[in-house]
Amino acid sequence: MKELLLMLADLWMIFAGFFYGWKLIRRYDNYLLGLEWFIIATSGSNFLVWSLLGGDMGSPMYAIAYFFDAFSRSVGVSLILVMGLMRVTHRYKPTKAVDVGVFALGIVAGLYLRQFHGHGLHVVPATFYVVVNALSTLFLAYFSWRLWKIRARGLAVAAALTTAAAAAIAVTYDFFPIPGDDEYGTIFYILALSTWGTQGFVYFLSYRALHDHNAATGAEPAPDERSVARA
Repeated sequence: MKELLLMLADLWMIFAGFFYGWKLIRRYDNYLLGLEWFIIATSGSNFLVWSLLGGDMGSPMYAIAYFFDAFSRSVGVSLILVMGLMRVTHRYKPTKAVDVGVFALGIVAGLYLRQFHGHGLHVVPATFYVVVNALSTLFLAYFSWRLWKIRARGLAVAAALTTAAAAAIAVTYDFFPIPGDDEYGTIFYILALSTWGTQGFVYFLSYRALHDHNAATGAEPAPDERSVARA
């Protein structure tokens, strides 16, 4: 049953990442968020295939999983997420050079930090992950407040709860193993994958609500108007 729940949670994260990532790129031209959602979904796909092939810890897919994990925990669901959401909170649109640069930073961070996985607790990188998550959580609290301010009360609550769940996952990840969990952390990963997939879903809906509000108040063009302008 636990293995089935783990697979379902992973499939949910994969779906949310690819589906809503594509919508963010296609409809809103937001490559920062869209590509990060793709990275999360690709990470989940890699994990799913690795598990179905037997879960060999000597497989290159195992090392790739750690890279994706380090990428998203250090830069992806922190700096890239915040910069992407600032599109609807502050009308911030980085240049292509900045887009490339921040993903390059994520790659470097992922390649460096992956060495600290699977060898017991490494306090410094583990603390770093928690700190960057805490900083992101502060912005996401503001993001939820912006939703509340435009009277998207349901989404504001959903975003706040999802953010709180993700922050709890980030703290639990290295420092507080779930009592009674197995050596592979199956219960933890069921909760984590479910939460990360829900982040992709809820943050997309929240982004759309703020974008539509901005378009209605003239703060930015509607998606169809932008498409005509590009044509």
